[in-house]
This record gives sequence, structure tokens and C-alpha cells, in this order.
Amino acid sequence: MLPPGSTIGILGGGQLGRMLAMAAASLGYRCHVFAPETDAPASDVAAATTRADYGDADALAAFAAQVDVITLEWENVDREAVRQLAELVPVHPGVHSLEVAQDRMAEKQFVEWLGGRTAPWAQVDSRAGLDAAIAQIGLPAILKTRRMGYDGKGQARILVASDADAAWDAIGQQPAILEGFVNFAHEFSVILCRGQDGTMVDWPVPVNLHKAGILATSTLPPPALVRAQAGEAAALARTVAEKLGHVGVLACEFFACSDGPRFNEMAPRVHNSGHWTIEGSAASQFENHIRAVAGLPLRPTGLMASHIEMTNLIGADADAWPRLLADPGVHVHLYGKGEARPGRKMGHVTRLGK
Repeated sequence: MLPPGSTIGILGGGQLGRMLAMAAASLGYRCHVFAPETDAPASDVAAATTRADYGDADALAAFAAQVDVITLEWENVDREAVRQLAELVPVHPGVHSLEVAQDRMAEKQFVEWLGGRTAPWAQVDSRAGLDAAIAQIGLPAILKTRRMGYDGKGQARILVASDADAAWDAIGQQPAILEGFVNFAHEFSVILCRGQDGTMVDWPVPVNLHKAGILATSTLPPPALVRAQAGEAAALARTVAEKLGHVGVLACEFFACSDGPRFNEMAPRVHNSGHWTIEGSAASQFENHIRAVAGLPLRPTGLMASHIEMTNLIGADADAWPRLLADPGVHVHLYGKGEARPGRKMGHVTRLGK
């Protein structure tokens, strides 16, 4: 177990890193953030920050020399940087989790190999390949880049065949997958945490509502259909974590369909749909992630209220902070970001009880 007073390195300086650093501080750890951006929200609450590119080998080595263990706040960190760091200091989660989660095609193949069901999909490596994928999958469908897509980025809908040229251009003519539409009733997520000793805990499942590709709300308890499918989905998520040798929080998103849950995508990190756990659970996803990374026992994840709702503050939503802070029933989390651009996550609020 990593003793209090040790330093945890965090790759990435966004709001997830910020909340990880806050959870680490409550357990007596210092955090050192490594991020290329100059206005990283995590730096406001971390003991130290290294501002450098992930390809800077010298900066990575110097960073590793100042920390006792390393984790990450997002899955698109350069894998070569993680490999370099892992030769110098423990890194959780490891490269295997990133190799699968960074590539949508590898992710779907991996889950299908484990017996999970996904939306119908086909590989797309060229404009001609897109036509072949459309013939195989049918329309409507969504064209998604294999790498670097999140919050609706790197995606383009193809409703009719004439949309194909614009969609191919919209994703930058990159290697992609074409994913067929799924007839689903709800979206939900399974969030679990796996310790270094293989023990796992998971949280009750929220139902998620997205707007413009960005998570808007996560609510518990979920509808009956989601409750009925949560066990099967959680079993698959646990198998994913076990086979990856994953350490830390893993989030798996699902569609609730009439014939059972269909896997959508995974994130090998703390996740937006788990932000409600800060007030809504006996142990938040951030605390248990830090515990896993540090080799500590994981804490139980029971609910603190019968009804919980987390709402993202996106763009100008955060301008309502005076009203929100005056509401005694709302827990407000602002991420310390400057400009409230459209589509930018500025914070979130959680309400316990209806």
C-alpha cells in the first residue's frame, strides 16, 4: 500500500484530474499533474504540474522521478508515453486497457470476443470502403473515427446514401467504423473499480440522457428495463476489467434494448456518468480509483439517497451559478474553467432526493 504523503502522478489536467486530485488529498496524498495545456483545471488543486507534450521523453522521465505511482484522467494519452513511464514507475491502468479503449474497432472486437453484443458495425479505411460498409450495414448509420472521438466528436450521421461524401469529409477521411443504428429504449452505464489484488466493486446503474452527443443527466433509480438488464451488463463489464488486468475505475456504456443490453463503448477511467457518486454514494468513483491506484482496500458503494440526479453544466449553463449556489438542495461542482464555450463542460450539479 502506498503510504500517505506519497505523490500520485496524473496524466491529463482536465476536470477529471481535478476531482481525482481532490480525492487523493483527502487520503493524504500529493498529486503531480502532467499535461500540455497551460490552463489545466487540475493544476489549481494539485501540488505540482509539469507542462509538456506527451512526446517529450525528457519531461516524462523527470516527471516519473518525482512521483510514486501514475494514473490517467483520459484514455487518449499517447501509449508510447505510458510505455516509457511504466518502465520507471507503476502506471494504473496499464497499456492494455488503453490499446483496447483507444480504438473503436479493437474495443468492439474485444467485447464480442468476450461474448458481449454490440451494434452492427463494419470497418472503413477508405471512401470506397465506406460504400461497402453501407451495403453491409445499411442506413441510417453513424460513421465514427476509430480514434480520438468523445462527446460526439469524430462522428457523422449518414441517413441516406448521398450523405456519405459529407460524412467522410466531416471525420477528416480517417480510419473509421460504420455503426448501424440500434433501436434502444435507454442508455445506461456500469461503473466499476478493480483493485490491484483483483477485487472489484461497482456502483448502482444510472440511466443517462445525452444531448448533441454530450451527457446531460445521469439519474437513479433507472427505469425497470434498465434495472432488469443491469446484472447482465455488470457481469460483462467485470469480465472486461478482469481480462484487461485493469486497475482503477472502468466505465462501460450500454443500450437497453428489447432483447437485452448492447455494449456501446468503454472508458478506462473515472467517468462523467459517475459524478453523482461524490455525494450519492458511500464512496465516490474518485476515491475508489485513488484507492485502487495506491493499493488500498476499496470501499463499499451503497447509495446515500433513494433518488439521485446529476446534471452537467455545459457552456452558458454555468452562468446560473448564483441561483444554483443559493439552492440548499443542490451540490454544485464548478471546474474552474475560464471561457464558457458551447459544448464545453463547465461543471455539474447533483441533487439527492426528488
